[in-house]
Amino acid sequence: MRILGLDPGIATVGFGILDSDGYRQKLVSCGVITTPAHTPLTSRLDQIYRDLEELISTYHPEVMAIEELFFYNNITTGISVAQGRGVILLCAFRCGLQIYEYTPMQVKQSVVGYGLAEKKQVMDMVKRILGLSSAPKPDDAADAVALALCHARSTTSLLNQEGAQNPCSTI
Repeated sequence: MRILGLDPGIATVGFGILDSDGYRQKLVSCGVITTPAHTPLTSRLDQIYRDLEELISTYHPEVMAIEELFFYNNITTGISVAQGRGVILLCAFRCGLQIYEYTPMQVKQSVVGYGLAEKKQVMDMVKRILGLSSAPKPDDAADAVALALCHARSTTSLLNQEGAQNPCSTI
């Protein structure tokens, strides 16, 4: 399965593309989509859409894992990021991708084993799991790779396997 992980933003959208066979993951590509500062929001949203559409047509992912928004103190920044996230979701939907959303805590739990892990711990585990010499750069790309890893790991859960009967489950 080819997974596209996305860390949404307006100035910078991180992406990470992994191939996963259910047991091992391999980094295919990662990087960022950037938009120029001091340009109208509509122009930036259009560029994100077009660049993401090109990324999808180049790498042909089957699914997209995207971070759910979590607002801190700056609601103005949060609103523009939410608009960027909406454009990302629309593009993925129109390109036929299955879309999965994860909270930052879910990503940390999946990659590190601890939902309150520090960013440095997540980056170190991304590097180790994928057998990389260093963590992906910039941070937005590394976050996107962690999202893709989170999805790859969640798909191997017995709860997600079709017809699986997990004797330990309370479901």
